[in-house]
Amino acid sequence: MKQAAIDRIWYGGEPAPLWMRMLVPLYRMLRALVQFAWRSGLRKPVRLSVPVIIVGNITAGGTGKTPLVLALIEALHARGWKPGVVSRGYGGSATAPTLLDDNPDPAIVGDEPSLIRRRSGVPVAIGRQRPDAARLLPGAGVDVILADDGLQNPSLARDIEICVIDGQRRFGNGKLLPAGPLRESTARLQAVDFVVCNGGTPQQGEISMVLRGDQAQRLDADAASRKLSDFSGSTVHAIAAIGNPQRFFDSLRAHRIEVIEHAFGDHHGLVKEDLDFGDDLPILMTEKDAVKCIDFADSRCWKVPVSAQLPASFFDQIDRKLRN
Repeated sequence: MKQAAIDRIWYGGEPAPLWMRMLVPLYRMLRALVQFAWRSGLRKPVRLSVPVIIVGNITAGGTGKTPLVLALIEALHARGWKPGVVSRGYGGSATAPTLLDDNPDPAIVGDEPSLIRRRSGVPVAIGRQRPDAARLLPGAGVDVILADDGLQNPSLARDIEICVIDGQRRFGNGKLLPAGPLRESTARLQAVDFVVCNGGTPQQGEISMVLRGDQAQRLDADAASRKLSDFSGSTVHAIAAIGNPQRFFDSLRAHRIEVIEHAFGDHHGLVKEDLDFGDDLPILMTEKDAVKCIDFADSRCWKVPVSAQLPASFFDQIDRKLRN
């Protein structure tokens, strides 16, 4: 089933077909079995020598975790910490724990870790087994670890849990996978330390996060920058291989840009042929997608970086929890 059809069920009010509804009890049972292994002590989380912050969500698809991780890196640096990031490296081919170099290949280590490493410069480790990957970071000078995703993975002991929700789509129809977008019940929010609301109107107790991006940077050697407003009134191709492509398309239209949409599945491995539209119109893409196009991008290609804006008091609370 295509993602557009799934979105109509999860977020558009269309009823879930019978086969989806029948699979929900199976999903619930499998999750209960996993949780039992950890809660009973049959399996125990790995405790590292430095504190761990989990940044995750309870829905399938993108909610804005990676921009929040980047904002946390900047805020922790400003408060005297030396953060590093651990990720599964989803979409990459690497299986062994790997510490990323300065020019990571997203086909090997995944697009999100590549983006985080290139943009922040902090140590980033990836691995199918998160504890094994995370063990590489203290030796690289890291004194606090940010786990990009992993709220449902209890293998790594954590000191702070942050759940990011999409402020516009929220929890959709409120059903568990596959009939709805929920990885686990919304009751899970009661156990996390912070709930961050990306866009929309935050509910009581939620921390507001806004994504800002008003610049475009060309991907070729020129690396020229332009204001997004410079594209106003013109037509562009827009590429998004993220969990919620519509958010990116809507952000461009907010700058009065005429958008020809090209949505791909999350983490889709973009190739040169994906950019062949038979014309010379500009191509705007997310920063996460841009890291996959560096080797073959031409002068038509522009990335649109975004930055997460949150209250300074949120970062101060994180700092205090770490120091306590």
